[in-house]
Amino acid sequence: MSEERNQFDGGISAPSGHAGGKAPAAGATSDGGRGGKRPWGLWRRQALAVCRLDLKRNVLGRRILPIYLLATLPVVLFVLRFFALSVTRGGERSLGFATDLFGVVFQTFMLRFVFYFGCVWVFMNLFRGEILDRSLHYYFLTPVRREVLVVGKYLAGVITTAGLFVLSTLAAYFFLYLPHPPVAVSEAFLHGPALRYLGDYLLVVVLGCIGYGAVFLLMGALFKNPVIPAVAILGWEWCIFLLPPVLKKISIAYYLQSLCPTQFNHGPIQILAEPSPPLIAIPGIILVSAALLLLAGLRVRRMEVSYSTE
Repeated sequence: MSEERNQFDGGISAPSGHAGGKAPAAGATSDGGRGGKRPWGLWRRQALAVCRLDLKRNVLGRRILPIYLLATLPVVLFVLRFFALSVTRGGERSLGFATDLFGVVFQTFMLRFVFYFGCVWVFMNLFRGEILDRSLHYYFLTPVRREVLVVGKYLAGVITTAGLFVLSTLAAYFFLYLPHPPVAVSEAFLHGPALRYLGDYLLVVVLGCIGYGAVFLLMGALFKNPVIPAVAILGWEWCIFLLPPVLKKISIAYYLQSLCPTQFNHGPIQILAEPSPPLIAIPGIILVSAALLLLAGLRVRRMEVSYSTE
């Protein structure tokens, strides 16, 4: 951690009495600012340093392997469809059916299973994984505010999950249209809604990683065993179509579904509600995520490392 610690320091000198250190200038605050001024530049550099370190662990570490497997599942599903339509003459081959099929698979399988559990795994392990590896104290020994540490780790988690799941969505969308005639596909992308729909789906992926990431980062900081709250939240997200309109709004899935370009009916037991407009859904997810991130920072500020209880 010595190299990373040098990155975190951001040029802060050690106090007098420490090796080679100089006494801090008059008026310097414990946060590295002067005269009460907050050192936003220093915090930004430290957060980016934490983000870079966690990105290396996320991309190359062993714990990321389940996320790679999850991200390939939608691609495998549409690759199998491509081969099935290639070797048989039956099956529905219209572009309209393909569009509706992707919408159903995206909202039921990709959003509520692949992306959900991917965010559970990545964000709950941002701190729980460090505790299990007995390495969290290295971060706490560096001259970095706990809130800055939370922001850096959160950014790394968002970049990791959003990057993987955006690539997964792009690949699945490619294989969705691959079995269809090139002329019809070109028409759908150039003059139809296919390209716009793809942009909407990618936006939902990124916002899902932002929203679910903040939720599960907080859960990982609050609970020693975050599996139970993850299952409880999953149950709530799956049952929103049964909930009255007021309760639907206490759900990230409701706002993500509202941004999806295609909607599908859950049957006669569904309680209908108007989708949330993008001008409310997008800022709402971002603001709620920021509030949850603030709570996670407050929790980590009071966190004490005790490996003996893990």
